[in-house]
Amino acid sequence: MLGQTDLPLKRTASGTVVPTGNLQDMHASQQRVLQRQVREGVLADKLGFDYLWPVEHHFQPEGAEFSPNPMVLQMAIAAQTTRIRFGQYANILNWWHPLRIAEQAAMLDVVSNGRLEFGVGRGYQPRESEVFGKVYGSTIQDQERNRVAFEEAYEIILKAWTQPSFSHQGEQFSIPPRYTRWHHNLTIEMFSQPGLERTLSDVIDLKQPDMYAAGSPVVATGSILKEISVFPQPLQKPHPQFWMPLTSDRSIRWAASRAMNGGFLVEPNWLLKTKVATYYDEAEKQGWPDYQNRGKFKPGWDAEKKRGILVVRNVHVTKDPSNQAERDKVDMGLQLGWSYYGPFGFTLLLANPGEKFTFDTKVTLDLMTDREVFLYGTAEEVAAKIIKLRNECGFEDLNFGAQFEVAGMEESEINEQMQLFAEEVVPLVRRELGPSPWAARQLVAAGNGKR
Repeated sequence: MLGQTDLPLKRTASGTVVPTGNLQDMHASQQRVLQRQVREGVLADKLGFDYLWPVEHHFQPEGAEFSPNPMVLQMAIAAQTTRIRFGQYANILNWWHPLRIAEQAAMLDVVSNGRLEFGVGRGYQPRESEVFGKVYGSTIQDQERNRVAFEEAYEIILKAWTQPSFSHQGEQFSIPPRYTRWHHNLTIEMFSQPGLERTLSDVIDLKQPDMYAAGSPVVATGSILKEISVFPQPLQKPHPQFWMPLTSDRSIRWAASRAMNGGFLVEPNWLLKTKVATYYDEAEKQGWPDYQNRGKFKPGWDAEKKRGILVVRNVHVTKDPSNQAERDKVDMGLQLGWSYYGPFGFTLLLANPGEKFTFDTKVTLDLMTDREVFLYGTAEEVAAKIIKLRNECGFEDLNFGAQFEVAGMEESEINEQMQLFAEEVVPLVRRELGPSPWAARQLVAAGNGKR
């Protein structure tokens, strides 16, 4: 769920695909897209999809991605659904105060009755990272600084979710700040009682009144707050599963060593297989870390333990493969997106061994279907490519993410794609690969769209 613009598209004189209209048209488009995303989430639940994966991106007049706060979006969907699980691909920790995002994510888990899958990332686009990251000690211009800020935020979120009361003194954050005065009688009385898991001396360093202080008794002494509690904590214990989009060897190994599930977006099958092997190599070296200490998990995806790898592919199911107008429209939308993503380096991932792709290599539907990263075809053809992905990569189970929208698509077209996939593709895949990893029954019954 990228939130791509619904505005009609056009080609410039240089051949680049751009949205029509002006900035006010784009503002209106993104308002419509936001409302559309809520309806799509509700529809996904009704059709039997297991997960919803919006992204986090900001400040894009080009219309390639719109989703500035995936968990706020999912909160609206959670209120209207009962089963679909809420992942984010991903929350960029470097753009948030870690306690703010810990609170918001835990609220989504509580409101949804334990359906949060918490996706985290570092960010890569300078227009976003330099605006938000600077506040929290991160910059995309310095990758090591960016990593340190990300890893510290991750550590703080874990503390907030798993400890009844805690402190943190790190490079970016001091929680609570060492100068935080707090001489509140209610707090003192509460932590003077036995059985609260923390004593008064754990939480407050009590001091005598400050002769220079005036005003509120809370700050009129030298008493310093030592720990805080973050509310709410998630329903899922010890905490929700963490997920991370993966690309580099370093990020793959970091996620595997910390019991994070991983996700891949655009790698062709041959490259995907090597990267998944890296993930499992690191997991084995680290003794199969798992947030519930369940030990080794199956290659690719372990449906029982819900551990391992998610693979995302663009999907378009056509009823008429000879319909050139339909194919051209999808191609235009795809080219707008890749005109945006390409300069960040994603195009390089599409090259086969021996090919020399550059940052500005033109990405078309023909290229993407050749690499089987965009699955375009009849229901039977799409299902066959999904099954082939699973078999070529050596997965035992498969956690497959379908991305249906491209720029320029109307809501009705996206809804149709979701329905075609659920009712015509999924039964073919499940017949070969088995039932949904989350649903007790088959994900979607063939032909009728009912669970």
